[in-house]
Amino acid sequence: MRTPALLILAGAFLLGCPKNEEAQTKSQGEESPAPAQEETTQVPQDKAQAPDQYTVELDTTKGAIVIDVRREWAPHGADRFYELVQNGYYTDVAFFRVIGGFMAQVGISGDPATNSEWREKRIPDDPVKASNTRGTVTFATSGPDSRTTQFFINFGDNSRLDGMGFAPFGKVKDMAPVDALYDGYGEGAPRGRGPSQGLIQTRGNAYLQESFPNLDYIKGTKILE
Repeated sequence: MRTPALLILAGAFLLGCPKNEEAQTKSQGEESPAPAQEETTQVPQDKAQAPDQYTVELDTTKGAIVIDVRREWAPHGADRFYELVQNGYYTDVAFFRVIGGFMAQVGISGDPATNSEWREKRIPDDPVKASNTRGTVTFATSGPDSRTTQFFINFGDNSRLDGMGFAPFGKVKDMAPVDALYDGYGEGAPRGRGPSQGLIQTRGNAYLQESFPNLDYIKGTKILE
């Protein structure tokens, strides 16, 4: 398996990677750049500190995905995830980018107004303390101090992402529901035929339900402990 390039999907350009990496693909023949999100411009302080350890259940269209979060792995990431879950942010949110063997990405609200509120609420980077192995959960990033709401779940050993600054903050207990997520659309626009992040931001679930009816969703979330 070759290492794919780190891309910002909205702009489809490389971030500090050699040009010859742009054409490199996974063994499935599909380009699989590192999880990324659109650029934002503001870095506020975390609003609340999460417990040292807590567990979140994602109620999805493929069943419950249970995530054990460890704040010591990525304090800013764990705090932001805790805040978003408590606020109900991940209700009716699509797994819009699912690439078999690589990762499943989620976290753009289905409500354009909510996206306008959150897309500039960035958090500082965390040092990478845990590796992006199968089942780990990590916030997407488009560059230094750019994490907001999007996260991904690693399908396999993606430890190559560690050196790119992707800091896991938790791990899925049972990967069966994650493995079952629909991956038929593949990479997003403009590189593939999957959903455009920009159009999800501006049109929300109306766009997804019209053009990508097979996507799976997080229906709701709750903190178990």
